[in-house]
Amino acid sequence: MGRFSWRWGKRKGRTGLGILLVCSIGLSGCAQGTAPTASSLENGQSGTNSTKDELVLAVGTEPEGGFDPTTGWGQYGSPLFQSTLLKRDAKLQLVNDLATEYSVSEDGLTWTVTLRNDVKFSDGEPLTAEDVKFTFETAAKSGSVIDLTNMADVQAPDDSTVLFTLKSPQSTFISLLTTLGIVPEHAYGADYAEHPVGSGPYKLVQWDKGQQAIVEANEEYYGNKSAFHKLTFLYLDEDAAYAAAQAGTVDIAAIPAAFSKQQVNGMTLEAVKTVDNRGIMFPMQPAGAKSEDGLPAGNDVTSDLAIRQAVNVVIDRKALVEGVLEGYGRPAYSASDDLPWSNAEAVFTDANLEEAKQILAAGGWVDADGDGIVEKNGVKAEFNLLYFAGDLTRQSLALAAADMVAQAGIKINVEGKSREETKKMAYSNAVLFGWGSHDPLETYNLYSSTHKGEGYYNVGLYSNPVVDSWMEKALHATSEEEALPFWQKAEWDGTTGFSYQGDAPWAWLVNIDHLYLVTNGLNIGKQQIHPHGHGWPVTTNLEEWSWDNSTK
Repeated sequence: MGRFSWRWGKRKGRTGLGILLVCSIGLSGCAQGTAPTASSLENGQSGTNSTKDELVLAVGTEPEGGFDPTTGWGQYGSPLFQSTLLKRDAKLQLVNDLATEYSVSEDGLTWTVTLRNDVKFSDGEPLTAEDVKFTFETAAKSGSVIDLTNMADVQAPDDSTVLFTLKSPQSTFISLLTTLGIVPEHAYGADYAEHPVGSGPYKLVQWDKGQQAIVEANEEYYGNKSAFHKLTFLYLDEDAAYAAAQAGTVDIAAIPAAFSKQQVNGMTLEAVKTVDNRGIMFPMQPAGAKSEDGLPAGNDVTSDLAIRQAVNVVIDRKALVEGVLEGYGRPAYSASDDLPWSNAEAVFTDANLEEAKQILAAGGWVDADGDGIVEKNGVKAEFNLLYFAGDLTRQSLALAAADMVAQAGIKINVEGKSREETKKMAYSNAVLFGWGSHDPLETYNLYSSTHKGEGYYNVGLYSNPVVDSWMEKALHATSEEEALPFWQKAEWDGTTGFSYQGDAPWAWLVNIDHLYLVTNGLNIGKQQIHPHGHGWPVTTNLEEWSWDNSTK
């Protein structure tokens, strides 16, 4: 805990700089027509909350690739500017969006989607089945995180019907219908990511890279209209977002747990449950291996099962939640805790030092030279744990986990690295990553042999033919329900799996709550369990947001 207190003191110093940055951005925003601030409104300088239809938000980072759904925009939240065929409600149940209905053939190979016929893009042009066909074909060619390799063909026999033909049944295909925003064929070009046109509830009117994006309501939108005509998204890091909330320049600010105990005048803290997890990924091969692109891979310490299981069982996840997350989160035992495809049997009792020592001893790891670090065949139980530099929550989790693991005789050296450095080093060093999706395909990508080393997927080069077999059965089931037991067996089938009881290629630590400081009186509706935070998931239900005092 001493370390956490020290870091908190350091944060206070950083916040002052954050305020200066926010003031600078705020001035820029005002010059460009940014909405009045929460504090100014509360002070009666202009209007009242009940009539204010503009919001300023600092709820996440700027999308690196812009706003093109065919290359990944919208995968972790609402695409905002585009519509999807289906979407998930607050309980993650499927509901129609552009689609009025859909059906799947008995063999699972043909998906038929019927579209509503009253949809226009924000430029006034109608949205037809040809646009859906174009979107899926473009995404398939993009080579991005949108995996459409199993789609054999897509056809638009008339303006309202789309036929997807798959090479083999795919239970996760439904997730593509809920996340891939539809782009207009007539307005799509090389600069689409910076100038998106869509049929979603909002349209982008200004993007000042590195600072802000200003959006306005799409007058052509067919769905329930939001109460807010204009939204200004400020791209602020955690410290600056908190400073903005203190300064009254934002209506919603996403903040880290370290700031959660501080009161901010005129704002209320809202905590949203998530599957936005943090965990330690272990290199699974002995040192000397190579990744497919020739980078050094493998680690002689983390490739030993006893090390991975000992790390898993000695970590006190509840203490991480209380000590690092200030209680805003819950322990993580998989990449999909509390989602239908997770396996409850894979949850285990942690914070068990004696069991960790027994696992190490049984695996041949003993402290022969009395320096407090166990060794085996002349190799000390010591390895690096990387985190993205600048992410203080990940830094705190990594340091706290290293302290816990040291009790068992394993030394972890914690190092902050840039994302580019991490990409190159991740094949041979443990990394504190974060994931979390409403799509079980993410589980497949993290653990499948097929996706070893694709981007950040499975950079530990984990491979288990039995696990692969269970996941292939899940993937090729004809429905989400039919796939569930196969996903669960891939995690742990009683003999093997990717859980702690099996190969333990990860030590999952925590699921963090998403924390937002929200201006008093602003109701952000019933939130879904959030996925990973990159896609502004808090905005998924914007049509439900309102001022409480205007709805009484």
